Parts: sequence; C-alpha cells; structure tokens
Amino acid sequence: MALLRSLVVPVWRTLPRRALTAAGVMGLLLTASTRLPDHAPDAELGMFVLRLTALTGALGLAFLLDDPARNTSAATPIARPVRTALRLAMTIPLTAVWWATALLLIPSPTRPPLLPVTLQAAAIIAAALALATVAVRFTDSPEVGRRTATRMLTATAVAILTPNRWGLLATPADPWWEPTQLRWAAVLGVTLAVCALWTPEPLGQGRGFRRPVSPGGSTSASPTP
Repeated sequence: MALLRSLVVPVWRTLPRRALTAAGVMGLLLTASTRLPDHAPDAELGMFVLRLTALTGALGLAFLLDDPARNTSAATPIARPVRTALRLAMTIPLTAVWWATALLLIPSPTRPPLLPVTLQAAAIIAAALALATVAVRFTDSPEVGRRTATRMLTATAVAILTPNRWGLLATPADPWWEPTQLRWAAVLGVTLAVCALWTPEPLGQGRGFRRPVSPGGSTSASPTP
C-alpha cells in the first residue's frame, strides 16, 4: 500500500495535462457556442455539437496512457493495471464533471435526450482508451497518443461515411434511432472489454521477470526468485 501511495505523485506528474486541458477547453467552447445565436438552435444541432465535444474529449484522453517513464515503471512491483487504474482515477471524475458542464452549457431547447447522448460520449471515450490500450500492449513506445488520436479520427471518418441505417450517427428524428443506441451500447461494451483484456502485461513481460545475460552475450527471459 505504501508503494502504491508512492506512485501517486509520479503518475500525476506524467499525466498529459496539456492535451487534456486543451481538449477540455475546446469541448466547452464548442458547447458554449450554441448560446451565441439570438434563437436557440434545435436539438439536432445540439446532438451534433455534443458528439463533436465528446470526440474532442476523447482525443485528449487518447494521450492518457502516454508515459515517458514506461520502461522504468514497467519494472516496479506495481502491475500495469494498477498504474492504469491510478491514471483513470485521476481523470475520469474530472471528465464526468467536464461532461456535465458541457451538457449545462447547451440551452434547454437545444439539449438532446441526455441518456442517449451520454451513452454515446462514454462509448467514444472508451473507444479512445481501448485504442490506446492496444497500442501500449502491442508496442514498446512510451507515447501512443498521437497514433491513437489518428486512429480515432479515422474511425470517425468511417462512421460519418456509414449510412445512418447501419451506422452510429442517426438522430432522434430518424427511424433508426433505437437500433443506433443498441449499436452504441455494443461499442461501449466491446471497448471496455478490450481495455480489460489487454491492459495486463503479456505473459513473460510482467512483474518478476528479467533478462539475464548469458556468457555468449545473448539474453533470455527468466523469472526472478
């Protein structure tokens, strides 16, 4: 427990605060822009703005798992899931407050149904975290945020090009609104499963392993006693 507490400050210092702050401010500016017209826009525009706001926040969270000290922290007795949980514990509550603020900035006539749009925001954010988790799991790079953000934008382009009948961007006025919510729920479930499945270190690369040097100079993995 003392070792876990000792990680709090280092983890906080390595959080991508610039990316998170920039994304958060941009998202709030987007939602606040709906108050500029003399007459409040309709709920369809509100849905568009909130989806864009959620994407902005997700692009910031794409950098959440960036860790310049990854090669050092991987050797600590604290497993990767615990280190990742620390990062999430420091950011998810603030993200929830940020999203609630974004919803309040939307004028009441412009505000779409809160539960569906919040489900969509959660799925978008979870998708960014899942892509970052996969990048961390399958690469040695300490910073995966840029490639994760690029993949999120690519996925967004695919979603835009997909017809509403089979896609994710139907509006409450469309006949495919309810199936769309089921698809968003599926996206959320799959991305959370990906995060849970691939956050742990691969077998043989987690705690308690080292690479001793053989007399010939080659290395081989062996568990520490």
